[in-house]
Amino acid sequence: MAKGSGRRPKVDLDSGIEDVTLSLLEWLGEQGVGAMIRVDAERMRDNRPAWTFAASGEALNGGVRADGASAAECMGRAVLALREAGLVVPF
Repeated sequence: MAKGSGRRPKVDLDSGIEDVTLSLLEWLGEQGVGAMIRVDAERMRDNRPAWTFAASGEALNGGVRADGASAAECMGRAVLALREAGLVVPF
């Protein structure tokens, strides 16, 4: 999402991002970026976006966080956020 735009970017839920999530996490580790994806059962019960991606490391100049209602939405948003932070994500 562009800073200050006030809108969330559209995420392609059919991109197959779930299929490469583990490879993406491994690649991030190789870049010196610590990253994780998690699901929060309480938020799921409350019908809120339950999936969270978080990453931090020198290559990011701070941290990146993305949330989504599904793993695919969360990781799609995560890739967009990583690219906005300056990483050339190969997935």
